[in-house]
Amino acid sequence: MKTLSNSQTQVEIGSITEGSLSSILQAYEIHNLIIIVDENTHDCCLEYMITSFPELKRAEVILLPVGEENKVMEVCFQVWQAFTEYGFGRKDLVINLGGGVVTDMGGFIASIFKRGLKFINIPTSLLGMVDAAIGGKTGIDLDNFKNQLGTFSHPTHVFIDPIFLSTLPGEEIFNGYAEMLKHALIKDQELWSKIRTIHSEEELTTKEIIWTSVKIKNDIVEGDPSENGERKVLNFGHTIGHALESYFLDKTPISHGHAVALGMCAESFISMKREWISKEDFTDIETTITASFPMISLNADEVSAVISLMYQDKKNESGKILGSLLNGIGSCLYDIELSEKEIGESLFHLSLLANPMN
Repeated sequence: MKTLSNSQTQVEIGSITEGSLSSILQAYEIHNLIIIVDENTHDCCLEYMITSFPELKRAEVILLPVGEENKVMEVCFQVWQAFTEYGFGRKDLVINLGGGVVTDMGGFIASIFKRGLKFINIPTSLLGMVDAAIGGKTGIDLDNFKNQLGTFSHPTHVFIDPIFLSTLPGEEIFNGYAEMLKHALIKDQELWSKIRTIHSEEELTTKEIIWTSVKIKNDIVEGDPSENGERKVLNFGHTIGHALESYFLDKTPISHGHAVALGMCAESFISMKREWISKEDFTDIETTITASFPMISLNADEVSAVISLMYQDKKNESGKILGSLLNGIGSCLYDIELSEKEIGESLFHLSLLANPMN
C-alpha cells in the first residue's frame, strides 16, 4: 500500500482491503452511509465492496444513469430528493464508487446537500484514478457545456485499487492513458519517455505507473488547490478538448479521454507553430497520440462551431480564450491567449490527420 496526502485528502494506492477504509467506516457506525454508483459499477463493483466491507451492508445505494449526457442538474435534483427522503444529515458519509462521471457528480451532489457532506472517492476507471477523483473539482454539465456548474470540494480519502480495472473494456483504459500522457507532457520528461511507447493495457495499469501519474497531479493540486495559478497547467489539452467533447455530445459522442488526446495534439500543434516546442517534439507527440486515438475530421462550419463553444470555457477572462501550451516536453505555460486563427489551423490539422489522402 502506498499513501500520499495533501492538505485536504489522503490517497491510498493498492489493495483497498488492506487500507484504512474499514476503520473509517467503523467511525461512522452511528451515521448513515451512502454509496453512489452508476449502472456499470452497480453490476461490476458493488458486490465486491459489500462482500469485502460488511459495514457497507447497511448503506443506502443511489444509482445514477450511465454516461456524460446524464451529468446534469435534473439527475442531481432526483438524488437530493432521495437524500431528503432517507433523512441524510451533515454528519453522514457519501462514497462515490465509479469513473470520472460518478466522482465528478457524486462529489458535487455531496458538496451541495445541506452545505456539504463528507465524501470518499473510489475510482473504478483509469481516468478516474489518475485524474478525476483527485483534486477536489466537482461538477456537472449545463446545456452541453462541460462542467459549467461545480465546486471545489475535496474528498477526505481516495482509494485507488487496480483490481477494479479488470472490469473495464480496453478503450476505457486508454481514456486514462490520455491523462497520463498529459501529466508527463506538462511535468515529467522521464515519464513521457517511459509511457509514450506503451500500447498494452497491462503496462498502463501497473501500480508504479499509476502512482507516478497520481503523484504529479497531487503535487500540483497541493501547491494550488483552488486553481489560481500553476494548477492551470493540468488543463493542457482541455481547452480544445472540452469544446470537441461538447460539440459531439449530441451527435456521436466521444469519450473524455479521446477528446483530451485530440486537444493535446491540437494544442501541441499551436505550441510548435509558436516555436515553443521543436518540430521533432511535436512529431513525437503526434505520433504517440495517433497510435492510440483516432483523429476527427471537421469542415469549416464545424470548426467555427467548436471555436464558439470555447468562448464558454471556465478559464477565459475578458472575452479571451485562454489555454495552456507546452514550452518543452515536461514543461507548460498557462493563461496563454489563443487566437481563433491558430485554433482553426490546429483543428484543420487534426482533419488532415484523419484524412491523410486529402
